[in-house]
Amino acid sequence: MENMSMYVTPEKIRKLADEKGYIIVAHNYQIPELQQIADYLGDSLQLARIVTKIDAKKILFLGVDFMAEVMKVLNPEKKIIVPVGYSTCPMANSLTVEDVLKYKEIYKGIPVVVYVNSRTEVKAVADVVCTSANAIDVVNALDSDTILFGPDKNLASYVAEKTGKNIIPIPGETGYCYVHNYVKDSEIKKLMSKYPNAEVMVHPEVPKNIRNLAHFIGSTSQMEKYPASSKANEFIVVTEVGMLAKLEKLYPDKVFIPVPSMVCYNMKKNNLRNTYLALLEEKIEVTLDSELIAKARKAIERMLEITEGAERSERKVVKSA
Repeated sequence: MENMSMYVTPEKIRKLADEKGYIIVAHNYQIPELQQIADYLGDSLQLARIVTKIDAKKILFLGVDFMAEVMKVLNPEKKIIVPVGYSTCPMANSLTVEDVLKYKEIYKGIPVVVYVNSRTEVKAVADVVCTSANAIDVVNALDSDTILFGPDKNLASYVAEKTGKNIIPIPGETGYCYVHNYVKDSEIKKLMSKYPNAEVMVHPEVPKNIRNLAHFIGSTSQMEKYPASSKANEFIVVTEVGMLAKLEKLYPDKVFIPVPSMVCYNMKKNNLRNTYLALLEEKIEVTLDSELIAKARKAIERMLEITEGAERSERKVVKSA
């Protein structure tokens, strides 16, 4: 087993997945070798929508644990396996059920929006879930000028700017993505000096001082569309370095510059070897309590309904124009 797994290739994984009837779903931050074998590759919103339409009964998911749990919530009847059981998200773990209930007690009647980067138990006590791609639409759809929003304080700040609503971050200062929160403006300015013609694309999980340097702010799914409408040929990509592989594949004639410090080590726990072994052994399966699934599903499905409604409205506006 050890000798065989030392020489795993993407092609070998792909072949085994096909033989066993697995669909491979991967997040944009996975290593390039895993991205290339995925049947579906995207950000949290794209993947949440895709998995509801997949006919396959078995899914191999390449990402972190909260994403795999979202897939299980939306597909409780499907078998979902992962390469490692400890690929987690520190930001998702920063917000607890107790935190949410405490804030709900203080701010009675105020809607609770939780970022998809949260525990399933937290989603179960929220009113609605959001992703970085649809957070603005979700908050705008709620009939309240004040919103409890967690766990990402930086995304909360960005949503407040774009909606004009009073966004109360929960749990507060401790809720952030370490990859995006700790990037320094000096790093970005150094790259801007080195590539003076480059446009800066940033993820909304970064702090405001980094957003202020941006030509474009968006989720990874929004980032992948932006270069098509831009006249620039060079882009500084201020998000996890794994996004570069997808952008380079989509736009081979354009140049994408990473921020070297922006690495999510939890996303990188998945590799060729443990992915192959996951398929071979099928041991690490995502399981959730049926009652928890039912509660969390309501908040996730409400997000999907709001997103589809916002997109229909946008299409009508474009058509009438």
